[in-house]
Amino acid sequence: MGVIKKVEDLRIIKGWLGELPVESLYTAGIAGERFFQAIKERGVFLATRCPECDFVFLPPKIYCEFCFASLDEWLEIPNRGILESYTILFVGPDGKRLREPEIVGMINMEGTSTVLIHRLGELKLDEIEVGMTLEAVLKPKEKREGNINDILYFRPQEII
Repeated sequence: MGVIKKVEDLRIIKGWLGELPVESLYTAGIAGERFFQAIKERGVFLATRCPECDFVFLPPKIYCEFCFASLDEWLEIPNRGILESYTILFVGPDGKRLREPEIVGMINMEGTSTVLIHRLGELKLDEIEVGMTLEAVLKPKEKREGNINDILYFRPQEII
């Protein structure tokens, strides 16, 4: 209707029948791409530090969300952190019940001011404690793709 004839009253347009070809590409952004490449290629976590408020962001950002300063200082962060909170998932992102419950935790990575939310593994429900130290388990280097799933899960840190 709008293509053939000028529409003067938008209330008469009720819907669109047919397909609209839409292509989209989502990227992790400048900081996110660098973060994921570091995990993929070197197996390390990168964060950025604000020179004004000393806040350390992981995942990294290119500007401070509090004072808007540019973040040019990149830090290599240990692959461990403290479990701040967790939840148990019984339903997946598709709305279907999971075969086995999945545990997701908020991990304050060592040396950072933020938390990383990710899966927990190699522990039973009755072993989880807020405050426990966890370490990241990565995919083997040859299987990493440069995304968040290169981190398989976080497990209790092994005492050496």
